[in-house]
Amino acid sequence: MTSSIPPAAEVRTERLTVAQATVRFLAAQYTERDGRRQRLFAGCFGIFGHGNVAGLGQALLQAEVTDLEAGRPRSLPYVLGRNEQAVVHTSVAYARTMDRLQTWAVSTSVGPGSTNMVTGAALATINRLPVLLLAADTFATRSAGSLLQELELPGSGDVTVNDAFRPVSRYFDRIWRPEQLAGALLGAVRVLTDPAETGAVTLCFPQDVQAEAYDFPVDLFAERTWHIGRPVPEAAALARAVEVIRSARRPLVVAGGGVIYSDATQQLDAFARATGIPVAQTQAGKGALPFDHPQSTGAIGSTGTTASNALAREADVVIGIGTRYQDFTTASRTAFNDPDVRFVNINVGSGDAAKHSGVVVQADAREAVTALHRALGDWSVDPAYRRRTADLAAAWEATVEAAYHPAEPLGAGGLLTQNEVIGLVNEVSDPRDVVVCAAGSMPGDLHKMWRTRDRKGYHVEYGYSCMGYEIPGGIGISMAAPDRDVFIMIGDGSYLMMPTELVTAVQEGIKVVVVLVQNHGFASIGALSEQLGSQRFGTKYRYRSASGRLDGDVLPVDLAANAASLGLDVLRATDAASLEAALRQAKASDRATVVHVETDPLVDAPSSESWWDVPVSEVSELESTQQARVVYDRWKSVQAAYLRPSDPQA
Repeated sequence: MTSSIPPAAEVRTERLTVAQATVRFLAAQYTERDGRRQRLFAGCFGIFGHGNVAGLGQALLQAEVTDLEAGRPRSLPYVLGRNEQAVVHTSVAYARTMDRLQTWAVSTSVGPGSTNMVTGAALATINRLPVLLLAADTFATRSAGSLLQELELPGSGDVTVNDAFRPVSRYFDRIWRPEQLAGALLGAVRVLTDPAETGAVTLCFPQDVQAEAYDFPVDLFAERTWHIGRPVPEAAALARAVEVIRSARRPLVVAGGGVIYSDATQQLDAFARATGIPVAQTQAGKGALPFDHPQSTGAIGSTGTTASNALAREADVVIGIGTRYQDFTTASRTAFNDPDVRFVNINVGSGDAAKHSGVVVQADAREAVTALHRALGDWSVDPAYRRRTADLAAAWEATVEAAYHPAEPLGAGGLLTQNEVIGLVNEVSDPRDVVVCAAGSMPGDLHKMWRTRDRKGYHVEYGYSCMGYEIPGGIGISMAAPDRDVFIMIGDGSYLMMPTELVTAVQEGIKVVVVLVQNHGFASIGALSEQLGSQRFGTKYRYRSASGRLDGDVLPVDLAANAASLGLDVLRATDAASLEAALRQAKASDRATVVHVETDPLVDAPSSESWWDVPVSEVSELESTQQARVVYDRWKSVQAAYLRPSDPQA
């Protein structure tokens, strides 16, 4: 018996290189949520080298020329960056501003060009933010080896430096043959558009494969719309959560970045007003409620307010919404001190929702908060608890006001304090303007004191706390939201890490206001070092003295002159009046501007009355270290595991 073989279906194809097919595919991807549709990729950043100039570089050029000749907008605009890590940061900041619905691709050459992106990939994945990395790789055919910039391992022939991306990427693939491209691209976009799984996606392209031609099916380049859903809470999980919340006498909401990305701020506002439950905010969640909301108690944890931390210590039920409970949020598991505290965790990701043995509500933040509000009906906290929330919040606001406007000068030699600088920037900026920061002492000070008035008004990268993120991140925010002024708060340490993208801002006509705080060293680690008994060792920018230590005169570094040399307008401020004038001038300008001001690094922000677990030497000959260890041991004695076997799901 013979079988009948059906005729092969006719498939229309187009002969393109792998790189050309990749660019065509990326330009045709869209996302949609709540009826709003936009391109997934706003464009492609890149720096060309021998690994990508003739492959992805040629494909981007061809697309641009074709679009211009046809009289249509560029389908995948290309922007030249100056540092591969930096342009990943720019892309990530853009994605965060766009609520993860749009991002950029980044193309780099093989070798140091690609591995420079590893830090950016880690930052994106840790922060659950989508970015596509198109890393050039060595030859698939191995016809020209050993190559310039090739990693040669005696025990493995198929490992390249790009394998370093594997642990820091949510999706990793290497396209050895053209036939693999379609599956790799579709897999990549699936992860980029999944709110629970998103992060850095790395596709490695051997440089010979990039230029190889293949007959690709035309259907691969058809427009695709990836619909971003809003998973609703499962009924039984919602019922368990409602049961726990109704039993609470001192509940507290911890609002994380998921509230912002889900655009759930209005729903949280209504929920908090109706129930009276106070709302504390993580770094990523700051802006979930405006600072003056009656239920807002501001930041929580190691860099939190005394209001939030006091309520956290007493809370019998903690409702985490879109938070991953990072150690700064939980004050290294010392924040919640009630021995019977219970957790209700709302998160689109199962891993974060399951933390601390709480009630797991795996759902979109907006859908879950709406459902909780409806299910709780007219339930509310006791009026006395509302009053306590208001009193604690008012006391903290008075503390912030005193830090912003001290009764007498606190800085040595008439220098401003960092608190005063933050206060002036806060007051000059408009409600919809954005403050940007990432590392050093300012993220903590901003978390405590910045008066956020808009859900997108606060952008501090604190998942990876990456020095150098500030400037490229600020550029990405300005590109995503050109109707907002972006104030980049950066210390001299972070500025020296990565100022190069200021040239990109000048090149692209992107306005940012860089507030460059010069304090001649690492203020944050200096203060931490002193707290831990290490006497600010190695944290000051000083000449090496005759003793051999870095304790000589301050280095004659002029960062304002450096910024001017990169093509920016530069304004120098020396006191409160000149700083306010400079900030207003920079805000009124349409050009990228640096405002330079020196501060006294020894004046701290108000205390959070909280802790962060950084181990202190158990034995030491230094008295300062011995004393610090005593304090450390006291905090360790109250550190909790947050495992509550009595919880419904424990």
